[in-house]
Amino acid sequence: MDKELFDFVAERVDVLAVANTSKQETKDAALAWKDAVAADAASADAATQALLDFLENRMVTIDQVIAFAQGPAVQMFGEEAAAKMLEEQLQRKEQGAKYCNCEAHIAAGELLEKLGRIEL
Repeated sequence: MDKELFDFVAERVDVLAVANTSKQETKDAALAWKDAVAADAASADAATQALLDFLENRMVTIDQVIAFAQGPAVQMFGEEAAAKMLEEQLQRKEQGAKYCNCEAHIAAGELLEKLGRIEL
């Protein structure tokens, strides 16, 4: 892996490791990547593929975010905040968005797209 790609991956991994929107499993996967490349820089390709395999099936679609805004978000954040969330997500979908736009999903999506696993 060349330095430019390594740096790109490392920046996104740093986000995944600490983002409030990252689940603990995602934080653990990001830390596992960091540990692997710290122990053996030559393992960066394999560690990156393992991270991508983990992230690929965890992307939240825009339709899932919309469903969340219509249901659980109402009780979690209140009707007004949920309505605003729903409006924003419906606009994003209309503009072609495919996935959640939280910090963790943005970082994961950028990784997956850059390395040819999904199309944003």
